[in-house]
Amino acid sequence: MEMKPAGMDLTNQKNKAEEDGKQEEESKIKNMKLGGIKTMPFILANEICDRFAASGFHSNMITYLTQELNMPLVQASNTLTIFSGTASFTPLIGALIADSFAGRFWTITIGSIFYELGLVSITISAVLPSLRPLPCSTKENCQEASTFQLWILYISLLLTSLGTGGIRPCVVTFAADQFDMDKPSTARSTKWNFFNWYYFSMGLATLTALTVVVYVQDNVGWGWGLGIPTIAMVISIVTFLIGSPLYRKMKPGGSPLIRLAQVIAAAVKKRKEIVPADPKLLYQNKELDAAISVHGRLLHTNQYKWFDKAAIVIESEAKNSNPPNLWRLATVHRVEELKTIIRILPIWAAGILHVASSSHQQSFTIQQAQTMDRHLSKSFEIPPASLSIFGILTMLFGLVLYERLFVPFARRFTGNPKGVTCLQRMGIGFGVNILTTLVASFVEMKRKSVAGNHNLLDDPKAIIPISVFWLVPQFCLNGVAEVFMSVGHLEFLYDQSPESMRSTAAALYWTAIAIGDYIGTLLVSLVHKYTGQKRNWLPNRNLNRGRLEYYYWLVSGIQVVNLIYYIICARLYTYKPLEQVKEEDGEFDENKVSENVELARNETA
Repeated sequence: MEMKPAGMDLTNQKNKAEEDGKQEEESKIKNMKLGGIKTMPFILANEICDRFAASGFHSNMITYLTQELNMPLVQASNTLTIFSGTASFTPLIGALIADSFAGRFWTITIGSIFYELGLVSITISAVLPSLRPLPCSTKENCQEASTFQLWILYISLLLTSLGTGGIRPCVVTFAADQFDMDKPSTARSTKWNFFNWYYFSMGLATLTALTVVVYVQDNVGWGWGLGIPTIAMVISIVTFLIGSPLYRKMKPGGSPLIRLAQVIAAAVKKRKEIVPADPKLLYQNKELDAAISVHGRLLHTNQYKWFDKAAIVIESEAKNSNPPNLWRLATVHRVEELKTIIRILPIWAAGILHVASSSHQQSFTIQQAQTMDRHLSKSFEIPPASLSIFGILTMLFGLVLYERLFVPFARRFTGNPKGVTCLQRMGIGFGVNILTTLVASFVEMKRKSVAGNHNLLDDPKAIIPISVFWLVPQFCLNGVAEVFMSVGHLEFLYDQSPESMRSTAAALYWTAIAIGDYIGTLLVSLVHKYTGQKRNWLPNRNLNRGRLEYYYWLVSGIQVVNLIYYIICARLYTYKPLEQVKEEDGEFDENKVSENVELARNETA
């Protein structure tokens, strides 16, 4: 056998090491060239067109269903709320698909295609007379849509809901992938800048849809009114795909739900084991957790200690040098991921009733506006659905004023660089939303009082001599509530969730909206069913003879109970393990947390 000189082996090893180093350096240079701020126009264009399309047909769809398809008011409102809830639930499925195997880029792409198919279907149904019932100008004894016509509508709404599931949970996290999030300072500035751009872009898209598209729907026709969002979505898909060579595409890291299930399964199997007093004896594996703890591992906490059983190393596992069976043994980091999610859920749940209380308010307000004087001049009337622009404008200006005025003002009293914490921000939003529904109830009482003075209560098509701008204050208050509650809710979920579950956290935000919409639909159905036939709170045809203000008082009471629940949860909430260790122990292991000091400071702030 021919023997190779030792020097040749050393030379080969050196060459191989140099080659590997060169490849690694080339990979780093390639990653540095990909991503960055240059990708934002392509990514945000997709989300803007999604919001534009959704606002363009959903905000005024109550008019399409009641006037074009001759649906009763409660059935139409429930139909929209159910599909709105579905569109907010599907992001959870989309997030799991993206994190498990598909990746965010392809999930957004496929979701956009589904959305486009739904828009094409609903546009065709608006253009072809055979897909709509005969017009009914009297609103009495109208021919309602046939089963076939309704199924066309339902399939269209379902396709858009599925498309939304692929877009909404992935846009935020896919955008974050385009930046160097390994650096805490970069992560913080990117996070704040992107949140501002994200909400501001969505607000502008919604504002454009509520002015241009709604006007076209009411004055030109539903064919063009729905065709414009359809064309916009085509442009967004093409734009997003054109930017593909610039994107930094992260490989899926595996389903976070499977990791949570593995921790629970391991804890159940070791339920008879005794948790050691010293947490250092629990299983740790930096290499195993490297892909899901780029910015540092979560530290052990004493909350929910039963789950620590999943990280107990028994004798047979200690002798095994092979990678562990994660269904029997979990690392401390993975156990803490589960604990973190458990801590988040009570705060997350408080947002459900917040959504439920306002889920039908848009539909009912449009019906109110149709009976009021909407003239801006002798020849121009503001479309009922366009009243939402006042809420959107308030939100847009509110986001700017929040950063420029409120935060510096609050910082003087709290010492917090952000002005207030996420939990305090959400609490203010809850309070403002209660005020919104109370104001809405008083406006409805005023509207019916004027109708009664002019003997118009029994004429559902009559225009009551009261300005539609009486409805503006409740829209403005709702915009203020959005600035505090909605932005604070998403920010809280993003900040407090484990870093490997950010897509799932974004999906949780939309899932809360979904559940809230379903509960809102149930509430409206029960109110309509059990408030009698003679003076029903929510009548199908004549809102003048209803008791809409009673409904608003009911949801205001529900929100007060929800606010009390939220305050209790907020006071009991503890932040991420890094902050807990720093505050409770008074000192911490520098070797363990030095890489996370900046993140811990951000959370403390």
